[in-house]
Formats: sequence, C-alpha cells, structure tokens
Amino acid sequence: MIRRLAAVVLALAVSGPALADPVQVKVETGLLAGARTGAVDVYRNIPFAAPPVGPLRWAPPAPAPAWSGVRDASQNGPSCPQIMHADGSPNGGGANGPMSEDCLQLNVFAPAGAKKAPVMVWIHGGSHRTGAGWVYDGTNFARDGVVLVSINYRLGPLGYFAHPALAGEAGPKGNYGLMDQIAALQWVKRNIAAFGGDPAKVTVFGESAGGMSTLAILAAPSTKGLYARAIVQSGGGWFPPTSLAAKAQAGAAATKAMGLPDDVTAAALRAVPADDLVNKLPGSDYGPFPDGTLLPLTASQAFASGAAADVPLIIGSNSGEDSLMGPKVADPAAALARIPAFAQAPYADQPDDETRLRAMFTDRYMGAPARWTAAQAASGQPAWLYHFSYVGSRFRPALTRAFHAAEIQYVFEYWGRRTPMSVVSDEDRAMATLMHSCWVAFAKTGVPACASGPAWPAYDPKVDQLMEFGNGNGVRTHFQKPRLDVQEKVGLPTLGLPAR
Repeated sequence: MIRRLAAVVLALAVSGPALADPVQVKVETGLLAGARTGAVDVYRNIPFAAPPVGPLRWAPPAPAPAWSGVRDASQNGPSCPQIMHADGSPNGGGANGPMSEDCLQLNVFAPAGAKKAPVMVWIHGGSHRTGAGWVYDGTNFARDGVVLVSINYRLGPLGYFAHPALAGEAGPKGNYGLMDQIAALQWVKRNIAAFGGDPAKVTVFGESAGGMSTLAILAAPSTKGLYARAIVQSGGGWFPPTSLAAKAQAGAAATKAMGLPDDVTAAALRAVPADDLVNKLPGSDYGPFPDGTLLPLTASQAFASGAAADVPLIIGSNSGEDSLMGPKVADPAAALARIPAFAQAPYADQPDDETRLRAMFTDRYMGAPARWTAAQAASGQPAWLYHFSYVGSRFRPALTRAFHAAEIQYVFEYWGRRTPMSVVSDEDRAMATLMHSCWVAFAKTGVPACASGPAWPAYDPKVDQLMEFGNGNGVRTHFQKPRLDVQEKVGLPTLGLPAR
C-alpha cells in the first residue's frame, strides 16, 4: 500500500519542465522570472523565509533576504531534509532529488492576467516527515481562475523537536514546521496581489499531515486574518493533549539514544549534520502539538471550546484509510482483544478479524473525527462533510476502497506525467471534473457548489448529512452512524476536552 500511495503522489509530481514565454513579477524581496504556459504563469522555488540553518535551525522562521537582479523561478527547489529512497524513486511523500535545509520556498500557479483571483494554499502530506510542495501541480486550479500556492515546511526532527538545551531561547518552540506554514501564509498575505491573487480570499487546505496542519492553523490564534476558509482532507481531527515539557523530555531521550551526552548544548545540537538527525534520531511522533505559546490548545480542544477560527470549512476522509496500516496486520485477533466489546459491536457485519480491525481504524482516526469536527464547526460559519469512496478504474477489482491520499488526483484534476492516460477512464475523468469543481467553487464563493450532481448540504449534526464521492455520488443521511457514534464514545474521553 505504501508503494501504491507513492505511485499516486508520484502521478502528481512535476519536474520543472522547460517552459516558453518567460514572465516576471516583483515581490517584497526582488524580481522573479517565471514562465507562462498557455494562460498559466508558474513561479517556483520562491523563498518565503530565511534558510533555517546554523543558529536558525530550531528557531522561528526569519524574513527571507532580498536579492539583486532577477531570480530564476523556473525550476523546482530542493525538498526539506527527509529519508529518501536510495534508488532515487519517490518516497511515501512523493519527494526525490535534491534536499537542503535551505528549503523554505513555495511555488505559485496563477492565471495569466489575474486580478483579485481567489487563492488556495496547499500544505502537503507525508506524516510530517516526507514530501514537498513542488510535488503537486496547480496548473488546473490556475486554469479555472484560482491562484494555487504550494509550500515546503521543515519536517521530522528538524520541524517538530523540543529539547532542554533549547528551552532558554526566545520565541515559540517545538512547532517549527507549523511556524513555517504560518510564515508562508503571511508571505501570501503580503505578496500574492503581485500574482493577481486576492489576499482577502485565501483558502488553506491540505491532506493527511497537511490536513492536520490545517486544523492546527485554525487553532493558532496568531493566524487570524491570514485565510478566509479551509479544507481538511484525511486530516483526522482528534489530538490527545501533550506539552512542550513532555516533548522536550522525549527529545532529550532521543538525542541520548543517538549517542549525544545528557548535557549537550544547543550549539552542539545545531552542529549535528541534518542527514544524521533525519536518519538516526529516534522517534516518529512528529506534528503540531500544544506548546503553550503558538498553539495554546490542541485542535480538538480549540474546536470543542469555540476557540478555533470560525471560517467556512470542508472536511472529510476516505473509505480505505486503513491503507496506513500496511498490507497485512500481524495478529488482528490480538489487536481486537484489546478493544472493548461494545466498541466492536457495530462492526459485527465485517467478514473477518482483519477487515473488522481495518474498518475500526478508518473510523477512529479519520471518519469519526471528521464528522465530530464538522459538528463543532457547524455552530458558526458553515461546514461541509464528505466521504470519498471512489476507486479509480485502473485499481479495480483488486481494490474495493479508496486508500489514503487517493482523492488528491481528483481534487487537482491532474494525473501526472507518469500516469499514462490510457489507464485513466472517462469515469475517472468525470469524478475528477466533479470534485475539482467543488473545491474551486468553495475557493471562489465559500460554498462548494459542484458542477453537477445533487446540492451538497452544509453539515447539521441534527440532520447528519454528508456528500459521498463514489461510484454512486450522492448525499447520505446518518452515514455509518452506529460506527461513528461508538468511536466518539471511545475517543472523546482521551482528548482532554473542556467539561460541558
């Protein structure tokens, strides 16, 4: 399944092809030379912050330095440091090729001659450990009148790391990847008008780790005014609380396991090669967490208490999120033995232990949190809930459920240079046209008025309706309600939510 996920992300990859008709734009740090293809202007590898190297490793992003002359913005920049495949093929986040700590850059796909066009800022997924903004091609969003921005952010131990040696330093700590995402949104606010975008009409959206990051951005008080709406694709929604102190303790244990002394200094930590940190530093619990400064609450706590940003929201998940579990569960019976009987009861119709366990995983980590988050958000600006179950024709009949990240190709309406069009059916294209149109309409108007099919109703927890994008599209009422209800019963008490 990891291979299949990488194939889907790879299908979205672009390699900065040679493009005709150079174009220029001036941003706050200097002139950029991009390229125009048809009616779309593309600018790549634009710095939105200073290189996070030397004393800026594990520090809030600093302003990008200005340059003289014209900067070439026609080629992709490097990915942030991450584990790559030795054979040069894309990793699980779709990234390959050059890496550098000097990676805080973004890419802009803009309609030629745009004026006050809506803007969408894409935050890539990859478990907060892999991926890059350049992997995703925004041409079809620009074709349809939207300025698409894709960003890089620090990953893994360079993006989400706390340690006692860093405790005395100024500014927020630990959530450096999240800080980068916010810095990119601030850059968009200041500069996107130069590309024809409207800084008052920004949609922040992402998938998986990017969806989780979008929820964290909604929970961060300092982001107010940087966006007008949000989309969360397979980003969960339930986050057990932790603390900066706990993260620092885990960081100290990890560096000790790596062979560094207990009294290691900040300077010594910053002198460790990035490759060593990425490949040798133990730990995998990366991602936004409540640090007490930038992020006072978890996203779950922020939504439950009404502290999350009140903006129109689309949120949803896929039918086969259990692809994240890998191709085979080692001992499903043992795993089920640890789950209370009442939590298994709604899954009695599943044919075997592994299928039952996979259905529970999908609901616990994606389906139920998405529904719950939509319900919390629905008391303010409207929220829309979706379930993506469409299986591409090229994956049938081997697959019966839409695996994690499968929806991205349809949202972008882009199959990629490595997916032969001979394997993309008319049915696949129709689904992509439909889903892409919903996202574009939402960016333009704040309402996902899709190009065809039934109207997508805003989520009301009393009515409990969602849109299913599947082999039979349509509005579903009380979708998998017994299953999602029992997951709320199990999951909500673990989130440290305020008493009601």
